[in-house]
Amino acid sequence: MTAEWSVREADLQALAFPATLPGLEASDREMADSASGDTAASEAVRLHLDNVVPALESLRAQSGRLSAWGVELAQRLLRGQRLLAAGNGGSAAEAQHLTAELVGRFDGERVPFSAISLHADTSAVTALANDYGYEQVFARQVRAHGRSGDVLLLLSTSGQSPNLLRAVEAAGRLNVTTWALTGPGPNPLATACDEAVMVDALNANAQEGHLIALHAICRAFDLEVRRPSAGVQAGPAQSEWGAPWES
Repeated sequence: MTAEWSVREADLQALAFPATLPGLEASDREMADSASGDTAASEAVRLHLDNVVPALESLRAQSGRLSAWGVELAQRLLRGQRLLAAGNGGSAAEAQHLTAELVGRFDGERVPFSAISLHADTSAVTALANDYGYEQVFARQVRAHGRSGDVLLLLSTSGQSPNLLRAVEAAGRLNVTTWALTGPGPNPLATACDEAVMVDALNANAQEGHLIALHAICRAFDLEVRRPSAGVQAGPAQSEWGAPWES
């Protein structure tokens, strides 16, 4: 991250409303407070938007890996394998965004592909957390759903979530390929996975970068699916629909 765009979270927290100004009537002070509050809010928004730039620059530098992931994911899912995805909090929402794009569609009409968000089954998650502890909620589902050749994609801005690290361990025993989308590295999750894209930005901006990364993967995925020879060795994904891409 360049010094020009480096703005720490502490800088955002330092934007505070000034104390009441001497010599002003109560109504004048209220107006001054309101105006300074508007200025502080505007500055906080500007700083946040400025900090999107490092996230984009970080992703651009790793665009080759994102495109490779999209191509490889398409090839595997065309053969009938599946994607498993997981995250916590906002990262869970982004993992679910990706699986929705694959089961549904991204741009053009095409066959559905098998993709499961491990956090989305609330009964399973709460039962597993209750019976085995929250660190095992994803690992046990990987053991249940994962098959050799599947892909497990894990999202985390910190790269330190214990339940994601346990999921990587479970995937390794099943020959499930592991990919991580994280915030700045190095971090334990990126190190544990087979491959990782680390977004060098503040946490909130890194998480915004993750959505851009997922859409970039989908671009490469759909392009690969659309290739004329892509479905030649296709598996169950095409058994019902025929060609993988439908215009």
